[in-house]
Amino acid sequence: MGRIGRRGGALAVALAVSLIAGCGVPPAVAPTGIHKIRHVVIIFQENRSFDSYFGTYPGADGIPMKNGVPTVCVPDAVTGQCVRPFHDRYSLNYGGPHNWVNAVADVNGGKMNGFIAQAYKAASKRCAKNPLNPNCTQFSKGLPDVMGYHNGKDIPNYWALAHHYVLQDHMFESIESWSFPSHLFLFSAWSANCSNPKNPMTCRGTHDPRNRTAHNPTPFGWTDLTYLLSKQGVSWACYLDGGSGGGFGGKGVPKIWNVLPGFVDVHQDQQASNIQPLAKFFQAAKAGKLPAVTWILPSAKDSEHPPNLVSTGQSYVTRLVDAVMKSPNWKSSAIFITWDDWGGFYDQVVPPKVDSLGYGLRVPGLVISPYAKRGYIDHQTLSFDAYLKFIEDDFLHGQRLDPKTDGRPDPRPDVRENAPILGNLTADFNFAQAPRRPFLLPVHPKTDLILPHRSAGHHPRG
Repeated sequence: MGRIGRRGGALAVALAVSLIAGCGVPPAVAPTGIHKIRHVVIIFQENRSFDSYFGTYPGADGIPMKNGVPTVCVPDAVTGQCVRPFHDRYSLNYGGPHNWVNAVADVNGGKMNGFIAQAYKAASKRCAKNPLNPNCTQFSKGLPDVMGYHNGKDIPNYWALAHHYVLQDHMFESIESWSFPSHLFLFSAWSANCSNPKNPMTCRGTHDPRNRTAHNPTPFGWTDLTYLLSKQGVSWACYLDGGSGGGFGGKGVPKIWNVLPGFVDVHQDQQASNIQPLAKFFQAAKAGKLPAVTWILPSAKDSEHPPNLVSTGQSYVTRLVDAVMKSPNWKSSAIFITWDDWGGFYDQVVPPKVDSLGYGLRVPGLVISPYAKRGYIDHQTLSFDAYLKFIEDDFLHGQRLDPKTDGRPDPRPDVRENAPILGNLTADFNFAQAPRRPFLLPVHPKTDLILPHRSAGHHPRG
């Protein structure tokens, strides 16, 4: 063998030894940019406007103030006064009605002054029996709390996460309506009724969709994101706090929030088993086996949906965030936290118009990740559609829920992820930075919130 041949043979042997030492597989190319995120976790809470939680957050587009006093107010026809936003320290809030008609009335052509009037119209004794009814609210002594807001001493963990990571101050509900259609949008970027759910082309967009029933268990015939994930072999799970619940008063996630079992394609793809109790999430996080895409839905008790306690919801969310931070998956994770609709609470920003269904009113948004920017306030116009866009860009090579290209056409009027007004969540990250260490918070932080007494009924404004 010549000199060159011997050298080539030696190199081949050296390469073989190297491959054996590395388990026979050349080292994988390190992911870059958005692809450093291998685990997306979406925590979906209930019924809070941006101003009700972050209206006084420094630097955010919050409640207009002068010398610490709000310069805006909303008319109260009962008292004849114009009520300014006020600090509400109570952990138990009632909010206001938050259906489609209420959203239109609250915005009032851009005046953003219908909140109190809608609350008066909705208050009734029957609401005490069905407090999650979007047409309801409760209050006493003529003092609706829709104008109340919390601050950093009340909800310290939420504000601490905003300080340490990213706060989004122009996150809008995807649809101008309530919780149920909002959840449909979270998974599918659409809300519709279908005359024949087995035929997606029979679906028509609506603010007021029909829910699943025993006689019609899969009424959602259009395409949701899990179809694309399953098609490309991307793992996903939807975790239910307390499992699957029925109505509003029992344990588990109410049916109006647990919408995935109603999608035809989830069953066609044999993916219904991916809808699991929350205990499975904690197990997966601890083991470092989180799926690529995770959605987490709360029980009513943990949801922050009035009249459920703010303090309880904050502790629940903290447990979820801490679980991801303690997980071996932390260094490749992004956590997105938002609230599904405004809950009838005051907000001063007029929602943009993208199509006949949205956007709805503004809600808080938080981004938590080892690659998230520190103390950054994202002023981009966003909606829940941005979550789908991020997932599609990260795991699906940019494939969209687009009837022209997704292989399962439906008659949705637009591709929400491609809306020109919609921002990009990648702006909230610095993928060039070294992964940041976890920022663990106490599950039960010191707070100025006033908890209700066991015998207490409604509370006055404070």
